[in-house]
Amino acid sequence: MLYRVEFTPEAADDLANLSQTIQERILRKIKWLSENFGDVSHQGLSANLSGLSKLRIGDYRVIYSFDDKAEREVMSITIHRVGHRREIYDD
Repeated sequence: MLYRVEFTPEAADDLANLSQTIQERILRKIKWLSENFGDVSHQGLSANLSGLSKLRIGDYRVIYSFDDKAEREVMSITIHRVGHRREIYDD
């Protein structure tokens, strides 16, 4: 199964504001997520982030949603936010 990764404008800005080293680390983990999606236990969030999941990369988090409707050839993962764990949930 193929998973296409899309970034919201806010997530793209979040990522751009991080150091190059952290960006590369996060992008590698997002690529890993897209390649191993079916084997991942998705950690759902609650309250104002209900319906979204988190991906942990050290002290950083990626907040994402996914569309895995079986009738599509390519499924999608949408990255909503990227940031340090202290700040990522403050919306």
